[in-house]
Amino acid sequence: MTGADASGDASDGFDVIIHAPKRLMICALLDAVAEAEFAVVQERVAVSASVLSKHVAVLMEAGYVAQRKTVRDTRPRVQLRLTSDGRRAYRAHVAALRAIVDAAPDD
Repeated sequence: MTGADASGDASDGFDVIIHAPKRLMICALLDAVAEAEFAVVQERVAVSASVLSKHVAVLMEAGYVAQRKTVRDTRPRVQLRLTSDGRRAYRAHVAALRAIVDAAPDD
């Protein structure tokens, strides 16, 4: 399932999968870099490893995030990155949010 499928209308760009606050933070962080270590994302998003894992699993199931396992200093590490679909969906979601804000009446 992709976010566009979940939102019901792919044309508006709003994505209910990305919209959850912590997933939005994860996507924003990953959009700014080629990839980031799981622990760095965890620290920046300020969640436990289990909470981050659950959010990453949702994003991976949607095809928005990929992970790569590496070893550094003899310790296993997980690198996260937005897929091209994930980057496209995140940017469309941000544009949809901007359109909602811009459409608000000025009082």
